[in-house]
Amino acid sequence: MDVSQYLEIFIDETKEHLQNLNTQILELEQDSENMDTVNEIFRAAHSLKGMAGTMGYKRMQNLTHDMENVFSEVRNGTIKVQPGMIDILFQCLDALEGYLASIQESSDEGTNDNEHLIKALNDILNSKGGEAPAAEAKEAAPAAETKEAAPASSGDSKEKWKDIKLTDTEKGLFDKAKSEGQNFYGITVYVQETCILKAARAFLVFKALEEHGEVITSKPSTQDIEDEKFDFDFSVIVVSADPLDKLIEAVKSVSEIDSAYGSVITEADFAQGSSESEEAPEEKAAETKPAAAAPAAHQAAPAATKAGDGKKAPAKPVVNRTVRVDIEKLDVLMNLVSELIIAKNTLVSTASSDSTAKNGSFNEQIEYLESVTTNLHESVMKVRMVPIESVVSKFPRMIRDMQKSLGKKMELHMTGEETELDRTVVDEIGDPLMHLLRNSADHGLESAEVRKERGKSEVGNIFLDAYQDGNNVVIEVRDDGNGIDVAKVRDKAIQRGTITAEQAENMSDKEIIDLLFLPSFSTKEQVSEISGRGVGLDVVKSKIEALSGEVEVKSKLGVGSTWTIRLPLTLAIIQALMVIVGGEKYAISLSSIQTIEDIPAKDIKLVEAKEVIQLRGSVIPIIRLSDVLEIESTKSPEDDLMVVIVKKGDKLAGLVVDELIGQQEIVIKSLGKYVNKCKFISGATILGDGEVALILDANALV
Repeated sequence: MDVSQYLEIFIDETKEHLQNLNTQILELEQDSENMDTVNEIFRAAHSLKGMAGTMGYKRMQNLTHDMENVFSEVRNGTIKVQPGMIDILFQCLDALEGYLASIQESSDEGTNDNEHLIKALNDILNSKGGEAPAAEAKEAAPAAETKEAAPASSGDSKEKWKDIKLTDTEKGLFDKAKSEGQNFYGITVYVQETCILKAARAFLVFKALEEHGEVITSKPSTQDIEDEKFDFDFSVIVVSADPLDKLIEAVKSVSEIDSAYGSVITEADFAQGSSESEEAPEEKAAETKPAAAAPAAHQAAPAATKAGDGKKAPAKPVVNRTVRVDIEKLDVLMNLVSELIIAKNTLVSTASSDSTAKNGSFNEQIEYLESVTTNLHESVMKVRMVPIESVVSKFPRMIRDMQKSLGKKMELHMTGEETELDRTVVDEIGDPLMHLLRNSADHGLESAEVRKERGKSEVGNIFLDAYQDGNNVVIEVRDDGNGIDVAKVRDKAIQRGTITAEQAENMSDKEIIDLLFLPSFSTKEQVSEISGRGVGLDVVKSKIEALSGEVEVKSKLGVGSTWTIRLPLTLAIIQALMVIVGGEKYAISLSSIQTIEDIPAKDIKLVEAKEVIQLRGSVIPIIRLSDVLEIESTKSPEDDLMVVIVKKGDKLAGLVVDELIGQQEIVIKSLGKYVNKCKFISGATILGDGEVALILDANALV
């Protein structure tokens, strides 16, 4: 069976399970007696093991199997959670993330067996839970590979399902099914002897049966089936309202299934069965679904917690309310929307140029088209929007590890994880946020001793807040640490030759702080594994600006620093102001525009040989776009100036244009590598008449 078609789903699901494990183990560290957390960790490890086994990733399967063994003993109360155990579990998660990274690169998990971690997990089992669990764990691996002889069957070999011991639990379900007009069936399935991935085939059989009813139990157990600890047949008990023929047909529809036999279970079959279960009721209930169906296991979590009280967990998982969509499909949809908007612009252009077409009906059509395209755009944007939670949820673990490596006490507080951003933006902001948090932990927060001397709490606080602000999303990373020592940064910059002593005297504190964003600039004397190489803030600035965003910092010595990232909600379709400079059309994003001013030529002043205007008490530098773009302006020097005031952070600048066309919704088309030297051109758009207009990046111009 070619499992490569499931690889993307496997990777996405594994990421979710690993993040869930990270969160739950952090919670377990705070409250080691919380059984809900223990159960959730057990289920996530169990699901991961099943998925890895189905995909044929044996090393990953072995490691999660041993993690599951440990949590099985914690659930039973034979092992207590200790601090050292938490560290080992986090190391296991790092190893699993290593496997995942390797799988993403090459579809192969690599050759690292992580024997030291498996030994550490088995040591936990040996020392705390007696010899039995460890012995079982060791014997489990070879058992998967040896083919056991089929047990002597009660009756005909076609009815091996009769070997399943039916308990009082099944009897209760049988009576309930009968009262509801449903049937109990015993089915034995034979897999072809040439089949390579038996567990995967069994999983597909379970899936096929669940479309017709509910799988009550199986022999071997779902655990053994998942681990391929069966020969070439297995049996199941199913409750269904459909006729038996339909169920047999569904089983046979799965490829590499040799044959399937079944019959209706009657009252007499229960009389023959033993009243004792082979497994504990909790285990049987929790494992009603085959673990190979694990990708949905975490959704069924609330139901599975009821397993311990003797009731059977529902076979169907709770319906997940989110849809995972291939980003390429969304891009195609976005391109269709783009074409629609271009078509709309064409109609608008025709309407304005051809007076004969200006009748009511034509204008109504344009209004209708405009309404449709706007709604379609909004719908597509909603599909593309994802909460930033997927990025920020990994940070509490990172801060925990840094607390240990730096020997500082610190706590991370997060708000606004539900804030949504375009998927393409979310994928890119992980690195910048990670660098800012590491910067706060290493450079910002003082040691516990220094904090105590300053009258602060020994535990340093780092805050990560996200919120929507108009058409932008703002993410703030702040700390109550030392703040930025401007004098230290100035001295370091002079020492490195970044600036001269004379330049330093004329620089404001803000300009000196901005030096931290320069490549390879660091105030750290010693390079550590956390910082000192001077790549962090440079990465932050370049990444955020590549996303048409901006980053700024405010700091107060001894009080703390705030790093503010402002990002556009979307990078595909924007509202823009269309302008003309020297006979050519350009677009400026509306989100960066403050006001548009008519300035008399005589009001232009010179400060340090640069042109500025005074506007409502502020001195604003002006940028003549005709000079920047090297085009001859159509205006004469004595004419009034049309100035578009744009803002970047707390800086203002005036862009001098020749004419205004008006506001328009435009589609951003990337210019790729064609115009990569020209930093102030962020892309192009196609206008209604087919003309191409360049989009000016106000941030870069400022």
